[in-house]
Amino acid sequence: MPNFPPVNEQMDAIRRDALEVIPEEDLARKLARSRSTGERLRIKQGFDPTRPDLHIGHAVSMRKLHTFQELGHDVIFVVGDYTARIGDPSGRSETRPRLTPEEISANATTYAEQVGHILDMTKVRLEYNSSWLAPLDLAKLLELTSTYTVARMLERDDFAKRYEEHRPIAVSEFMYPLMQAYDSVALNADVELGGSDQKFNLLVGRTVQERYGQEPQVCLIMPLLRGTDGVAKMSKSYDNYVGIAQAPNDQYGRTMSIPDDLLDEWTRMAGPLSASDLEDAVTLAKTDPYRAKRALAKRIVALYHGDEEGAKAEAHFDRVYREHATPEDVPEQTLTGITSITIPKLLVALGLAASGSEAGRLVQSGGVRIDEETITDRNAQITPQPGQSVLVSRGKRQFVRVTFQ
Repeated sequence: MPNFPPVNEQMDAIRRDALEVIPEEDLARKLARSRSTGERLRIKQGFDPTRPDLHIGHAVSMRKLHTFQELGHDVIFVVGDYTARIGDPSGRSETRPRLTPEEISANATTYAEQVGHILDMTKVRLEYNSSWLAPLDLAKLLELTSTYTVARMLERDDFAKRYEEHRPIAVSEFMYPLMQAYDSVALNADVELGGSDQKFNLLVGRTVQERYGQEPQVCLIMPLLRGTDGVAKMSKSYDNYVGIAQAPNDQYGRTMSIPDDLLDEWTRMAGPLSASDLEDAVTLAKTDPYRAKRALAKRIVALYHGDEEGAKAEAHFDRVYREHATPEDVPEQTLTGITSITIPKLLVALGLAASGSEAGRLVQSGGVRIDEETITDRNAQITPQPGQSVLVSRGKRQFVRVTFQ
């Protein structure tokens, strides 16, 4: 029988850094019951594999899942491989483009490995929601849709705004919160975690569970971490993220790029510290932002890759950005049969740009160098000799040494 801590201790640990617990009295009652019966609570959070990487914004709530693990409860990590076919409309001003099952499957491939950076995977129940959503026939889908009204759905801020502005809302988007709620029904969830943008979806789960005769889940609302731009929530769509599985040098460099006014938020949420260390880190962020940023970047790398990699990433940053030296571990590529090539085409061939138009913009903005010479003419060409090797760099973090044969 699990030896759960006293309810007040559990409540304190769960409340810490959370925005809301809805409703708190239900959580206290569930914790008291589990302590008396020895039955673990079922704690659920879902992540749709709309992108291949989880980021440190996701980690904020995943660390709360770890808290539940430490308290002795069961954590269920839901990979939303079926809900990803619709895409979460939360905060969207337009309908999401649909992903194919193949794209979703490819994105989800490394999720368990990435989650293992934070959670004890031997104690995690990993579920794919296609296992219960895919078998739903039309009769069961109609039963699900009957649990909620259109009027209630339009109370949601983003739906209401789009409706008022005469922007399209696909009927399938109304299905998303219902399908997420059905996840809670299928798992008989006691608690569901989500960011503040997920509050509506989590509350729908409470209503739908009641309609199916279940005790409604408690909604634990976690804060959203703003991305490296300091404006929007962290998201791969905005390219303002630091990935959990991202290379150490990239994690360090992206963290160093954040604006100073984001330091307090990231210090508290992105790099967990003890209470006493946090107080010192917050003070340093106010008095010496640059040192604080370096400490934060090193801590984030160490958190996901180990202390040694944190120290290496710091040394790499100093070598490239402070000493303006070329990094030691530059990847190498070989191109054959090239007698003349434009710089934008070279960038695409080396994987430093996704398209010729993107490469052209990079060149014109001064973000491309060949052997340390900045190139700004998008029509510039290189005419290499056989065996010639040149260093190509995009921005300050991406380098490739290419040899022509």
